[in-house]
Parts: sequence; C-alpha cells; structure tokens
Amino acid sequence: MSEIKKPALVELNDKNFEENISGNKPVLVDFWATWCGPCKMIAPIVEELAGEFEGKAKIGKLDVDENQQTSIKYGVRSIPTILIFKDGKLKDTIIGAVPKPQIVSKLNAALA
Repeated sequence: MSEIKKPALVELNDKNFEENISGNKPVLVDFWATWCGPCKMIAPIVEELAGEFEGKAKIGKLDVDENQQTSIKYGVRSIPTILIFKDGKLKDTIIGAVPKPQIVSKLNAALA
C-alpha cells in the first residue's frame, strides 16, 4: 500500500525564518496561534496551497505565541495574517480569514 505524501508545509520559527524567505520562489507565511478561531478556518486552505503550489512557491506557518521576534519585526498585530515574500522582500499582506481565491490571486501575482 502506497503512502499518500503530504505536501511540504514549512514550520517556521524565529531561528529559521530569514533563511526560508530568501530565495527566488515566492514564500507565503501564515502567522497563526492555536487559540485563534479564524486561523483554524484558513488552516486547511494554507495546507491545500502547499500542495497546489508545490515546486512553485514555499508555504509556511509561524506560531506567533512561540515566535514573537519575527511577529514584531513584521508588524503582525492581528491574526491570521498572511505575508507573501519574494527574494527575501515583503511583497503582499493579507489580514484576516479571507476566501481562498483571494490568497491564490496574491500568490499568483508574486509568481509573475
């Protein structure tokens, strides 16, 4: 029986954040927390994107409670917040639980 491969969702933290956002592929980062209801609503979308954009973009999650330095550095004050980086630079910001097409649209813009 073959094992179903789960797409690579990158667990980001204060230590590995900068190295993960540098590179020529877009990087989508979901800033979230375990207690956040809207974060739980978009979590399945973020997981789907990891599969749909595999090889084209990196999709990661960062727990704001455990990684406050990065959250403060990028001014994340409410969650969920999604930041999209390319070449190590912030390209776009999405705040709140938004529909998947809105996230896909912004990620596709970063791929262009």
